[in-house]
Amino acid sequence: MLSICQNKHIHEMSEELKNEEQKEQQESQETANAQVETDTGKEANPETEKELSVEEQLEAAKKEIEELNDKLLRKIAEFDNYRKRTLKEKTELILNGGEKTIVAILPVIDDMERALKNMQNADNVAAVLEGVELIYKKFMDILGKQGVSVIETKDADFDVDVHEAIAQLPAPVEELKGKVMDCTLTGYKLNDKVIRHAQVVVGL
Repeated sequence: MLSICQNKHIHEMSEELKNEEQKEQQESQETANAQVETDTGKEANPETEKELSVEEQLEAAKKEIEELNDKLLRKIAEFDNYRKRTLKEKTELILNGGEKTIVAILPVIDDMERALKNMQNADNVAAVLEGVELIYKKFMDILGKQGVSVIETKDADFDVDVHEAIAQLPAPVEELKGKVMDCTLTGYKLNDKVIRHAQVVVGL
């Protein structure tokens, strides 16, 4: 009788132990599954962060493009204003470039007008001639200040760069061969540029 009871008790304890082991295994499995889910969530987070980083980069790129477009529009506007201003200055220079010279010779015109009035009642030709010579000298001084100079022809060798031969005559002496014998029209330079060749007669 005792043996049967003992066997029954042992059997019940074995069942309880088996149930506890199954329960522990089940809890361990659940814990492992939870850990896997947690790890999976952690692995997903970098992707989310990566996606957010790309969005931030796109936003930054968009902002930079807008700033560059704004700068470009400003530069275009500045260049357009510069072009218009330069064109206006160039036009004014073409139209009024001779203003300085004109203003400089106005006093000569005043002297010529006074000389013409005096000539009408003048009896002394020498005085009139002296007055005209003074006006001429004043006029040439003004031109000299503007960079104008006379091309020298007296006893000069013929030079095609500054002289224009309108005639060739036999030279009376050997020394005048190839030289300027006479000047029929005065030539001028503006600084170093020939603005009118001197018309000359050259000795043969």
